[in-house]
Amino acid sequence: MMDFVALDVETANARFSSICSIGAVRFEGGDAVDDFYQLVDPCADFSAINTSIHGIRASDVQGAPTFVEVLPSLAEFARDQVIVHHTHFDRTAVAQACEEHGLDGPGWDWLDSAKITRRAWPHLAQRGYGLANVCEMLGYEFDHHNALADARACGEVVLAASQELPEVDLVELTRGPIGPTGEQLAAMTEATPAGPLFGETIVFTGALSIPRREASVLAAQLGCQIGKSVTKGTTLLVVGDVDVALLAGHKKSSKQRRAEELIAAGQEIRLLAESDFLAFVAAES
Repeated sequence: MMDFVALDVETANARFSSICSIGAVRFEGGDAVDDFYQLVDPCADFSAINTSIHGIRASDVQGAPTFVEVLPSLAEFARDQVIVHHTHFDRTAVAQACEEHGLDGPGWDWLDSAKITRRAWPHLAQRGYGLANVCEMLGYEFDHHNALADARACGEVVLAASQELPEVDLVELTRGPIGPTGEQLAAMTEATPAGPLFGETIVFTGALSIPRREASVLAAQLGCQIGKSVTKGTTLLVVGDVDVALLAGHKKSSKQRRAEELIAAGQEIRLLAESDFLAFVAAES
């Protein structure tokens, strides 16, 4: 079993760079041996939606170090380790925060435990591979959306997958194809099955910098199914950058309002700024 550090971050608002807490757990020989947790002053406004998810308020991070101040300690904690994260969001958040603050990236080797999950358990190949759902399947209880708890849970998923596939190199596993059934492929003909976001349903709202059709093509290449409206099947809502500020105000699109209603009811929907969506597209191309 390889050694690794599992990492999770929470953000203050729809921008990935607004990291407000970081959790990391070092795993050695199949056991959690050390951890790192830090509240972070994102130097940005807090969205009510994000606070409702992770419970962190602006007052909680008063006097906390900034990302620039935290990164050296985090990099030392994770030195020479593979960094495990669940889905692309944490990796992109770190990259965006580094870019915003003019920092060189830490140069980590990243390993997506969601990609491992989708290959280790075939029934989760297309959907249901979110961290909470996987941990429920494994019978592992944790405080979801607490960065340290999420990081530990992410590591436990990797350990469970290694037991499921004891003779398989998990890094190599993530490079292999995902094999959906013919029926699943027929239901998702517009999505690229091997895309990193295959199984996600994405909806766009607000004024985008590129044509909506072009944005939909990019999302389909990532594996997303394109939704016209926010429903109980929606997992991602991309908001045009000029509209991101409205997330904290009252003049919101009907899609934003519907997404907030579903999030309040317990549905897992990630709100993304268009620039973060495009940054992820660029990173995967």
